Amino acid sequence: MRREGRLTRGQERALEVLWPEFGLEPQGPMGFPAVFGREAPVVLEIGFGDGESLAAMAAADPQTDFLGIEVHRPGVGHLLMRIEEAGLENLRVMDRDAVEVLRENIPDASLARVQILFPDPWPKKRHHKRRLVQPPFVALLARKLVHGGVLHLATDWAHYAEHMLEVVGAESAFRNRAGEGRYSDRPAYRPETKFERRGLRKGHVVHDLLFERV
Repeated sequence: MRREGRLTRGQERALEVLWPEFGLEPQGPMGFPAVFGREAPVVLEIGFGDGESLAAMAAADPQTDFLGIEVHRPGVGHLLMRIEEAGLENLRVMDRDAVEVLRENIPDASLARVQILFPDPWPKKRHHKRRLVQPPFVALLARKLVHGGVLHLATDWAHYAEHMLEVVGAESAFRNRAGEGRYSDRPAYRPETKFERRGLRKGHVVHDLLFERV
């Protein structure tokens, strides 16, 4: 569900002025070469928060195209501001439900990487069913990745990390790059996020999980 939140003047302006250029509202399957104007690997980030780390990744890797999905409108506005400030041509934004977008708008075998970084852990046991990383969703992601593509997950909640290892590890379409039941080191392309630093200050341990589409 789209979450409005309180917008700053800058975010309001970005949503009004920059959305027509960098926001996407497709009605059917997208052709990424048409969206970005070139043939290039495409990375999808689901739930980019304020967009700072996604903008940094796009700036650091101009040969790759990036698509971010986020339902929190202030975060969308913030990322649009960063796109303008950095002059990023390889980043586009959507503000719809990620499952809906994957089912209706993203062609199979079209993504080089999917990243879900620090999703809501829903720590209470009665809320675990609300967690994004569940078997049907993981199977859907596998269909959207190219052969050799990567699913990158990260969390600072130990129980959610264990849940992710179990769920994705049970999907035959994926191979854990670190080895069965193991976590990966943070890859060089992923910058440390504000959310991550806050967790580290609280003594949380950050877990990165990298699974390859086989």
